[in-house]
Amino acid sequence: MSDQGDDEKTEEPTSKKLEDAHKKGDVPKSQEVNTWFVMLGTTLVIGLAADNTVMDFSRSFRVFLESPHDISVDQGNLLRVWQQLGTMVLTYMALPMIILLIGAAAGALVQHAPVFSAENMKPKLSKISPAAGLKRLFSVKSLMNFAKGIVKLVLVGTATFLIIWPMRDQLLIIMTMDLGALLPLVQSVAVKILMVVLAILIVLAAIDFSFERVQWNKKQRMTIKEVKDEHKQMDGDPVIKAKLRALRMERGRRRMMADVPDAAVIITNPTHYAVALKYEQGMGAPICVAKGADAIALKIREVGTAHNVPIVESPPLARALFASIDLGDAVPPEHYKAVAEVIGYVMRLKSKMGGRALAR
Repeated sequence: MSDQGDDEKTEEPTSKKLEDAHKKGDVPKSQEVNTWFVMLGTTLVIGLAADNTVMDFSRSFRVFLESPHDISVDQGNLLRVWQQLGTMVLTYMALPMIILLIGAAAGALVQHAPVFSAENMKPKLSKISPAAGLKRLFSVKSLMNFAKGIVKLVLVGTATFLIIWPMRDQLLIIMTMDLGALLPLVQSVAVKILMVVLAILIVLAAIDFSFERVQWNKKQRMTIKEVKDEHKQMDGDPVIKAKLRALRMERGRRRMMADVPDAAVIITNPTHYAVALKYEQGMGAPICVAKGADAIALKIREVGTAHNVPIVESPPLARALFASIDLGDAVPPEHYKAVAEVIGYVMRLKSKMGGRALAR
């Protein structure tokens, strides 16, 4: 049962999983939302600037329709004509294109934060795999897209019919209308149709975005094993952490043993504890340079003996110092007297013995 639970994606995605998905460009997005914003931009372009733009455009191009024979066809003039033509086209198309680009960008930004990723551009075998293609073709998302297409076709077609049918008599004589009367009519009909389409699409977009969001969240879910592995990566593998901790302790012991030869005295239990104290003239209080219990205490004694560091057996003082000070700490005031007696005794005895090792 536990293995089965580990293989099922039952856990909500972590913040790291969502962040990684965003970096890869895997974000919840609905094409219907993008379409709605583009249609909104189209409506604004047609409703606010279409008639003036078309009139200006027609006046600029009238020469090509009314008197094309007046245009010189020599190479230099044709080049200038094409340059003027290109400039006019860009001028008239600049505002509509900017509005449509803003609409497309807004459609993405309202759904998710900006994302820049080349992940989707990488070649993948699954994109050309027949099996993967069939799976996508009959997936829930494909069925949803098919249903959306049918619904949009029916609703938009019905709305368009209801708008145009009452105007059928007027549209029958559209070919006989003057351009000045034709453009406002076409603009009015187009805006009405687009407004209805926007009303329909905003409902479909809301439904589609909710569906895409649910599907995306479902895809981002994690198995119990994935959650555990992620925690290990973020917090560190316990095995590796234990090895690193052991390595740090070993390095610390080596540094500590390297300081033992500088000690003035090693106070022992005699074998369970060992505390090495460093003291020089001018120091306010002796400093602990090494301490340890059992095997480490034995090693401190061995190093001290090898470097002629005096070793004094004082079980109560050794236990007290071991419990009250850490490496680099000065001896606490409550132990000044006892430690001073030991160091004074050692220094006196060393002077009598000519610096030879001392053990008591």
